[in-house]
Amino acid sequence: MFRSVILAAAGSSRAERLVQSVPLSRSIVSRFVAGTGSDDALRVTRELVADGLAVTLDYLGEDTTTPAGAEAARDEYLRLLDGLAASELTPAAEVSVKLSALGQAFDEKLAEEHARLICAKASEAGTTVTLDMEDHTTTDSTLEMLARLRTDFPTVGVALQSYLRRTEADCRELATPGSRIRLCKGAYAEPESVAYQSRLDVDKSYVRCMNILMAGDGYPMIASHDPRIVTIAEDRSKWFDRGVDEFEFQMLYGVRPEEQLRLAREGYTVRVYVPYGTQWYGYLMRRLAERPANVAFFARALRSRS
Repeated sequence: MFRSVILAAAGSSRAERLVQSVPLSRSIVSRFVAGTGSDDALRVTRELVADGLAVTLDYLGEDTTTPAGAEAARDEYLRLLDGLAASELTPAAEVSVKLSALGQAFDEKLAEEHARLICAKASEAGTTVTLDMEDHTTTDSTLEMLARLRTDFPTVGVALQSYLRRTEADCRELATPGSRIRLCKGAYAEPESVAYQSRLDVDKSYVRCMNILMAGDGYPMIASHDPRIVTIAEDRSKWFDRGVDEFEFQMLYGVRPEEQLRLAREGYTVRVYVPYGTQWYGYLMRRLAERPANVAFFARALRSRS
């Protein structure tokens, strides 16, 4: 119920105005968001790469409703990739893209054209792209677009969400040679008809999906902060005889940074998901829904505001 309340607030314009009207200190948002512009994103990327971590960058924004908004998101990614290349931060840094930010909701062909340009720029910069997964109504469209993009850009990855009932089947279909799959739990409010509702069921699904990916021929990207999941992933990688260069861990910027460094020191690839941009509200609300400890941090910051 608590998670449902937070996710409902994520979609509430009234709640968004209320939160944004509070003079939040930078310490709140900067724990989870690199900053508002590409300079901030590049600065944080340099710091993380210097610590031996890999990075994937997300320009915040989704559910774009106009061609102009989709073009603006595309252009920001193109600038970001130029910046990564100029700073010699590739291939350690890649980008994550929400297709809804590129116009998926109102013009799938346009969104694919924008995504193709971003993939081409990423290839030119010496890196690649991972397609973020959003709510379940976009899953088929996203996977269809992934298949078309991979004909020219085979390293394009995609996120799959273990709370969706369909995901085991998607993992089986996509666990092919060279296929990069980010497995996460999921952070959108979904109906019971398409998604598991209890934490236990989501976790069980996650482990089943992980086993499929580890046993397959693709490149699993284990996106979880759950200590149990991390331990199981380490065990499963050994069980399926995967070297440390044959899969990776992914964690969010600002969440369990010491664990990120521990895993990296042990030789694993750890990729930090770094968001940036002015549209941080929805992202922040989903992070609060995922971890009650984040809510306490947020509440303390609000109480201490001037």
